[in-house]
Amino acid sequence: MAEFFHETERLILRDWREGDWAPFWTGTNTPAVMRWLGGVADEAKRAAVKDRLLGYRAHHGHTFWVVERKDDGALLGFCGLKRTNQKGGPLGAMEVGWRLREDAWGQGYAREAASASLDLAFDRFGAEEVVALTVTGNRASWGLMERLGMQRREDLDFDNSEFDAETGRIIVYSIAKSAWQKPDA
Repeated sequence: MAEFFHETERLILRDWREGDWAPFWTGTNTPAVMRWLGGVADEAKRAAVKDRLLGYRAHHGHTFWVVERKDDGALLGFCGLKRTNQKGGPLGAMEVGWRLREDAWGQGYAREAASASLDLAFDRFGAEEVVALTVTGNRASWGLMERLGMQRREDLDFDNSEFDAETGRIIVYSIAKSAWQKPDA
């Protein structure tokens, strides 16, 4: 399988390299970044994430790719596509997701990477619909989903306390290929 590489105006989305894992975890395995993702990950959880991300690529041809800033090569986090696999959720649906380090927040990087990922989902990977998952408390995440044109799908919400022990609920947004319009920058 050829290496995945996709450029946007300011970012590169690409496959993982062995040297990416340490800077990824240094930048993203913080209490603020992991607040809605089950908390800071121990070594076992980090190894499981690595295995899952590499497995998605091997089995589906896409994953949550590395997000690298073009101007300085900094690894900002990940963004991309996978098939939903959360217990109780819309299993097998195409899912867009992102996780960026704190100093990359509020600069439009997540929107730029997610927009590119949605383009890829519909144009390259043949998705008819893409979902995104978060928790009610993660306003930044569902706010981005709304800015991307995604619609709240309460009919797909499901119970799972792994990410939000307070509510024990995952909320779902989605967008159909026919509704996708790349947002203005």
